Amino acid sequence: MTEQAPQRSRELFQSGFFCAESVLLALAESRGIQSDLIPRIATGFCSGVSRTGGMCGALSGAIMGIGLVAGRNSPTESLEPAYALVQKLIDRFEKQYCSINCRQLLGCDLGTDAGQRYFMENQLIESCWQYAEAATSIALSLIAGSHS
Repeated sequence: MTEQAPQRSRELFQSGFFCAESVLLALAESRGIQSDLIPRIATGFCSGVSRTGGMCGALSGAIMGIGLVAGRNSPTESLEPAYALVQKLIDRFEKQYCSINCRQLLGCDLGTDAGQRYFMENQLIESCWQYAEAATSIALSLIAGSHS
């Protein structure tokens, strides 16, 4: 199921979930993790952090997915395993797409009516599906590498 997670993130996105929700759901499913909090916890990160033009929601979802696996459960545990994976995730995504910022990746501001129209008219959702698949794939490879 792990190898199907990138495609699963696209399917979830196409079903009506948004970027961060889709990636987090796909990563959680691939690890057999279920919670009523998923995808709700990711909703505010969608559309570049609630249409503010911030970090790509797919990348945010992947960061949360890494946290599900490598995050800590107590203040005495080390932050370093999760931080190292997240840093690698961001680095790889940015190298692949030259940005981690929603506004730059899409070339429009989803926080404006004009930006939303541009997004729709230019079918930029297809780019978002690609970002979701890539973020899921990168996160999975990093998680797998950390447990080998």
